[in-house]
Amino acid sequence: MQALLDTLRTMARPTEAQRLFHGRGGLHPGHEAWAFDAFPPVFLFTSFEPVADEQLANLHAALAKRWAEIAPGETLNWVYQARHGGRTETRLMAGSLPEPHTVAEDGLLFHVHLLRGQNHGLFLDMAEGRRWVRQWAQAQPGGKVLNLFAYTCAFSVVARQAGAAQVVNIDMASGALATGQRNHALNGVNSGVSFLAHDLFNSWGKLTRSGPYDLVVADPPSYQKGSFVATKDYARVIRRLPALLAPGGHALLCLNAPELGPAFLQDLVSAEAPELQFLRRLPNPAAFADVAEDRALKVLLYRAPA
Repeated sequence: MQALLDTLRTMARPTEAQRLFHGRGGLHPGHEAWAFDAFPPVFLFTSFEPVADEQLANLHAALAKRWAEIAPGETLNWVYQARHGGRTETRLMAGSLPEPHTVAEDGLLFHVHLLRGQNHGLFLDMAEGRRWVRQWAQAQPGGKVLNLFAYTCAFSVVARQAGAAQVVNIDMASGALATGQRNHALNGVNSGVSFLAHDLFNSWGKLTRSGPYDLVVADPPSYQKGSFVATKDYARVIRRLPALLAPGGHALLCLNAPELGPAFLQDLVSAEAPELQFLRRLPNPAAFADVAEDRALKVLLYRAPA
């Protein structure tokens, strides 16, 4: 645990949501099971292997010591989540969590929830994708966006705040979309946004009639039984893109599946929508550096013919 302890002993006080230690990237041998995130004013440790109470005590001691140095007199709040053996256990280890709990990223605010489920309301590894959407919307004000697998609608919040005129969010989980609505209200971008709690594969006609779109974002789960399996279902999304995109429109295709490299998506596009032009793969946040980039998050940018 030495590399993780060293991170704790030297970290600056975080002001925005971010990953602070990414053991799963393989850059710290022996730490592959660990992730350490900041969701101010709360820290989150995640372990993908069993952890002894002594190890947790060592983490607490190191974190408490550093917190006293960078935030003297303030309460330390941290959560531990264990994910292994097909089970997830989450514990509040110190302090408390605000309710509601909102965090900042690039000047925008998002609701998060650390004590339930594996997904906390904001995917930190997608920060560069959101920054690209911000730059796109600023450069092309008035654009129309389709946000597939919208979850809590972070892409939509960024797009509307940066100048997009309209965003359509679709996701099967009505609870996630309800959080997305609160995220829009939190940032004062309530208008020009719609939320569809539907199975995407039963909704193509309505989405096509609402188009065309200047940007389509697809950020599906890699494997969600009964909902989406990338190896089977991503092709069904990609083959619809030419009918959804406006001339010259962009598609941002995302995939977080270590076993599937970028060639998986590129081959699907070549087979299902060959008219789309591959532009580039967006970089991942520096905090998510990986010894094998093909295993890391893939965010690929395409453009429709003008």
